[in-house]
Amino acid sequence: MKRIALTLAFLFSFALYAQEDSKKPVFEKQDDMIKATYFHDNGKVAQAGYYLNGKLQGEWVSYDLDGKKTAIANYDQGKKTGKWFFWADGKLSEVDYTDNRIANVTTWNSESRLVKN
Repeated sequence: MKRIALTLAFLFSFALYAQEDSKKPVFEKQDDMIKATYFHDNGKVAQAGYYLNGKLQGEWVSYDLDGKKTAIANYDQGKKTGKWFFWADGKLSEVDYTDNRIANVTTWNSESRLVKN
């Protein structure tokens, strides 16, 4: 009986450890960059993108708990650049960055186009 209880405790603790591992970020070397993938507690991808010399680089994509895309961002040596897109509440927002600062914001919804400056 003691042996069965010990075996069950071991299996249970292993299952918990395996679940914890699935939530840890994954880093993969690709040429001179590091591809990073971060996860939500439910195991689905939360964010994915690249690092170059320890700084955010290129396109980063964020996802909600259901795996739907919520944002696309662009970085150049850790600085915000170019067009970023955000999806929320049936709206799409486009944010233009110049010199790491917001230059323009445009928001669309399914009914009309809204422009915010």
